Amino acid sequence: MVDLRDFKGKKVFVTGHTGFKGSWLIAMLYQLGAQVKGYALEPLYSKELFDIIEGSRISDSIIADIKDQKRLESEISAFQPDFVFHLAAQSLVRESYTDPSETFEVNVMGTSYLLQAVLKLVHPCTTIVITTDKVYENKEKAIYYSENDVLGGYDPYSTSKACAELVTSSFIRSFAAQSVHRFATARAGNVIGGGDFSKDRIIPDLIRSIEQNAPLELRNPGAIRPWQHVLEPLTGYLQLALLTKSDYSLAHSYNFGPNEKDHLEVEELVKTAIAVVEKGSYLIKKTDDLHEANQLRLNISAAKKDLNWFPRYNAEQAIQYTMEWYFSPDKKACTFRQINHYLDEVHKN
Repeated sequence: MVDLRDFKGKKVFVTGHTGFKGSWLIAMLYQLGAQVKGYALEPLYSKELFDIIEGSRISDSIIADIKDQKRLESEISAFQPDFVFHLAAQSLVRESYTDPSETFEVNVMGTSYLLQAVLKLVHPCTTIVITTDKVYENKEKAIYYSENDVLGGYDPYSTSKACAELVTSSFIRSFAAQSVHRFATARAGNVIGGGDFSKDRIIPDLIRSIEQNAPLELRNPGAIRPWQHVLEPLTGYLQLALLTKSDYSLAHSYNFGPNEKDHLEVEELVKTAIAVVEKGSYLIKKTDDLHEANQLRLNISAAKKDLNWFPRYNAEQAIQYTMEWYFSPDKKACTFRQINHYLDEVHKN
């Protein structure tokens, strides 16, 4: 068993801290009493979650590019972290079709730059590289992919993340056993939660459609995804980091997703979200021919067994907490209230 309160006083370096998941992570670490340094580009949107939670106040925020190898290495070296969480990425499937080279440069080379910088640290450091559920060679069947399944990818985003997995595996095999450092990867399912304003993501698109009093256009209503609230995988990342630090045998990859019954079709997710807030509508409209997977499911038995991690929210609860955030009059207070409630549940077990 691990206690997340063990992060109190620890130095934690987070790449991608200005993004959706990164902002939730630094808020969690702040609540746990960690000393956080972030490294990322400026937030993309004016009302980004990072600004809502006053991310520059709760972390030492460095605005820089993950592709700037010298700057990245300098910032990590100066901080001498106990833990690193690597979330910086080009994380949109459809954007990866627009600029595939940028996607590969950020997601593959950025990962290698980070791991090489960590290897130069004298102080022992545990690094968790965050990839995605899309790293698997998708057979478009009702398969629950486990960590030993073949990696692959159709679109540039998925392939770049599979490559990041291979890069990390190479560092583990080539260097970690001979060093004081530990590396592992986390493959999370489709994450929902308050504060995501990205384009071409289902909940942010729904919120925008409600604000504009227009129906949401669904490209692929029957697509099945492992939806989960953002606090679920983030807790998994934290548990994995603490356990990997003390047990080298856990230095590999883990899936984090919902229970089997909570893998939902896109249309079902949207219907539930609309029912929760009693607002919104949708229509089905195929907008282009860009490939997107129709079925994606995750097997999370390894995380349950090895890390004692498990989902605490079912799909309906995840959607409820997500929509609550978007319609909250005080989104900062809502963010920390949801974090504290979740951490209370974690610490009870």
